[in-house]
Amino acid sequence: MKPAQHLSVVLPAYREGPRIHDNLRLLLTELDKLDHNYEVVVVSDGSPDETAAEAQRVASAHVKVLDYPSNMGKGYALCRGFEASSGDPVVFIDADMELHPGSIKEFLGIMRDTGSDIVVGSKRHPESRVKYPAFRRLQSAGYHAVVRGLFSLDVKDTQTGLKLFRREVLEQTTPLLLVKRFAFDLELLAVAHHLGFTKIVEAPVTLSYKFETTTNARAVYKTLWDTAAVFYRLYLLHYYDRRRRELIAATGARPGGDANLDAMKS
Repeated sequence: MKPAQHLSVVLPAYREGPRIHDNLRLLLTELDKLDHNYEVVVVSDGSPDETAAEAQRVASAHVKVLDYPSNMGKGYALCRGFEASSGDPVVFIDADMELHPGSIKEFLGIMRDTGSDIVVGSKRHPESRVKYPAFRRLQSAGYHAVVRGLFSLDVKDTQTGLKLFRREVLEQTTPLLLVKRFAFDLELLAVAHHLGFTKIVEAPVTLSYKFETTTNARAVYKTLWDTAAVFYRLYLLHYYDRRRRELIAATGARPGGDANLDAMKS
């Protein structure tokens, strides 16, 4: 009998102290239903509250908690969590659990049935069940129009915080990434697609919006700025290709390991 896959689930968390314990219990309940061995890597991204302590209070051998003092951004936290993980495939899911973790089972089935490199949760999927303010829907549609105009990326929603990757995709892309915060998801998908990981499938999600958001005017501006920077690096500077060649020359192998973490700190 073929052994069950080993799944890694990475949760970036910032100021989730009041909720992280219950949210982790919900996640573990859903993961226990899967025919997979699994691990959960919680990354407290410089949280000034009890996020790390509350996560550690969940008594489970499946859970590993990383904590560091400075807030570095979601992208940095996801890369740290990935480097600390060992499974294949790898799920990224936001720690607030606005996106119900029960969807992970469907994502795994989609990846298995389609042979996809990446499965992306999409609020705009026709089967998604979302409670979402009209203004946020408008923002999402507008950002999709920008992404579609700049990148050859046929993904209607790059920003939803639930994604499933084959491990090789992350091993090849994360050492090349520079965005720490707002446009990390877009940079990751664009670079993965550029490297030939083109089998990207969108999947439905169940989202219960909790009306706690960092999507203010500054966040929108930074997301658009970072998006333009990704376009510039990808198509004009050819930065990702050059960086990849440098890493191959330095290590004698394709990109991997934790070289990206030092780059992201600078």
